[in-house]
Amino acid sequence: MNRIWTALLVALMVTAAGVAVADNLASSKQADFFAPGKHRFYVWCANGTDYTTIERGRSAEDAQMKLYNDVKAKGHPACWPVWQAKVAG
Repeated sequence: MNRIWTALLVALMVTAAGVAVADNLASSKQADFFAPGKHRFYVWCANGTDYTTIERGRSAEDAQMKLYNDVKAKGHPACWPVWQAKVAG
């Protein structure tokens, strides 16, 4: 009976640790999204000419809109930048 309780306790501790790590990663991503600096985007294009690029902004949303407007100005109306991560530097 003690083995069952020990195994249950260990499983509960492993689960709690996994949830804590996942929560920390999620909050880090959220902080990165709203942070100023360089942001990496995957630019998805309907015609299949997808690419990745980096854009500066006050936040990822600001950088995304700058990139979106730049892509449209270059005559690519069927492309949309998708945020991937904040880039150091």
